[in-house]
Amino acid sequence: MTRIDKILENNTFRENLRRINEAELDRIYCLHGIEHLLDVARIGYIMNMEQGLGYDKEIIYAMALLHDIGRNMEYEAGVSHHEIGGDIACGILQDVGFTDKECEIICDAIRNHKELQAEDERRTLNYLLYKADKLSRNCFNCKAYDSCYWAEDKKNKSIIA
Repeated sequence: MTRIDKILENNTFRENLRRINEAELDRIYCLHGIEHLLDVARIGYIMNMEQGLGYDKEIIYAMALLHDIGRNMEYEAGVSHHEIGGDIACGILQDVGFTDKECEIICDAIRNHKELQAEDERRTLNYLLYKADKLSRNCFNCKAYDSCYWAEDKKNKSIIA
């Protein structure tokens, strides 16, 4: 997982993550730091294995580590973290050695992880990211549950998918 280590060492990744952490210092809702990113990666990889999806581990980890990279731009400029995150991720992925095709599928998943995919698309990387992202949240044990802006049907109320 050499390319994953390179993402963790990448200056753009590190600077964006630092800015996200700084912006969320007083946040009571879900955070978007390295713990969340690794939770998404691990859940996504487990789902990949359990469902026999066949995605490469580095693809899943890269996607998960970069899926919220645009959060600081959302906080600072009000732009969609999904869209801008896909653009930022693409540059990082190219810098660390991912192919154009790999960049394309990873960045597509990042840009489209906001909404649940249609039933026939549940074997896609987009769906895997969406689901792993939601499952990483422990809404069932959250102190901010009652004031959370997430719709009730989006809150993760169970440990099991």
